[in-house]
Amino acid sequence: MQAPSGRTWSPMATEANPYAMPAPAHKSTCAPRGGGAHRPNSTKETVKNALSLWGRKVGEASRKAEDLSRNTWQHLRTAPSITEAAVGRIAQGTKVLAEGGHDRIFRQAFSAPPDEQLRKSYACYLSTSAGPVMGVMYLSTARVAFCSDTPLSYEAHAGDNTEWSYYKVAIPLHRLRAAIPSASKLKPAEKFIQLVSVENHEFWLMGFVNYSSAVVHLQEALSGFHNLQA
Repeated sequence: MQAPSGRTWSPMATEANPYAMPAPAHKSTCAPRGGGAHRPNSTKETVKNALSLWGRKVGEASRKAEDLSRNTWQHLRTAPSITEAAVGRIAQGTKVLAEGGHDRIFRQAFSAPPDEQLRKSYACYLSTSAGPVMGVMYLSTARVAFCSDTPLSYEAHAGDNTEWSYYKVAIPLHRLRAAIPSASKLKPAEKFIQLVSVENHEFWLMGFVNYSSAVVHLQEALSGFHNLQA
């Protein structure tokens, strides 16, 4: 199985970071949806249809339609392929509905105990050496976490086999020192959240669909947790 260009990575790169936790994926879940040989007749129509479907779902619940539209477009532009990002986001939404919501997916992905409650979830990207990885940031009563939407490929056993693994990050709130919002000086629409652990491990999240909400709730959770520990 051929890995998509620019998405090959190695879990060895995460070994020095205790918060990065690659998780092996079952082979049945690893193939890119739709098959590698399929090509849409019209890239523009594919993006238009995907945006329309997704936009109707999230736009109805938002009072800030203009910001949502702008953030959605920036979210899709963060990926190497806008078409794949749009279709992938639709597929992820279908998965969330099929599996019973973000709370259930979060608990399965991170083995969360019953007393840990999921507060918020945000579609975004994690910056990695292999490029931006599309996924979801989860904010719970105990941690901030990220899990890629689909597995990433890497060569194992001296290049003999291709393995697949979800890219996961989990930082307990008591190990999170800061959540720092920032924006590109050259491209202000490109906004980031830098997560810094107490050991100075850093993770950069970007391409949020709801950036302002993510910043507010992250900082509130961090401040509230630290106040309880004081």
